[in-house]
Amino acid sequence: MDSAGLVRSKRVGILLGIGLGGFVDGIVLHQILQWHNMGSAVVPPTTMEAMRQNMIWDGLFHAAVWLCTLIGVYWLLNAARRNAALPSPKAFTGQLLLGWGLFNLIEGIIDHHLLGLHHVRDLPVHEPLYDWLFLAVGGAGFILLGWRMGRERTAASGFAADRGKGPL
Repeated sequence: MDSAGLVRSKRVGILLGIGLGGFVDGIVLHQILQWHNMGSAVVPPTTMEAMRQNMIWDGLFHAAVWLCTLIGVYWLLNAARRNAALPSPKAFTGQLLLGWGLFNLIEGIIDHHLLGLHHVRDLPVHEPLYDWLFLAVGGAGFILLGWRMGRERTAASGFAADRGKGPL
């Protein structure tokens, strides 16, 4: 595979990691654990109007990560249609982790520390240790692990060579 194809192949996994990592953040931290909303440090969700405003911001956030995921899926489809060589499952998992870590690091620095829109654990009270652990483990840790796993070269065969193999 030429170097341009290798770069495109890595971009797919990284962009999907950004999108899917954003979904994990929103689903787990916003909805299941209810530790924060996109603007909960600015507009604490203590009234129905404040909750409504936070839900709008959360919805815009989910729309953005959905768009990242959708673009990544279309890039993957385009690679399949070109019969491009794709990364091994290990390398692809590394690219997903790298994208997820980039999302966590950038979102954590901007939203938690620079703008103070929300913190990992805003509700019921802000716990600063969670913000730093989020950056260290979910940001830098995922980036390092993803980089190490994603260094593997792409597989030699493209989609056409694999047709008829596997469960799908």
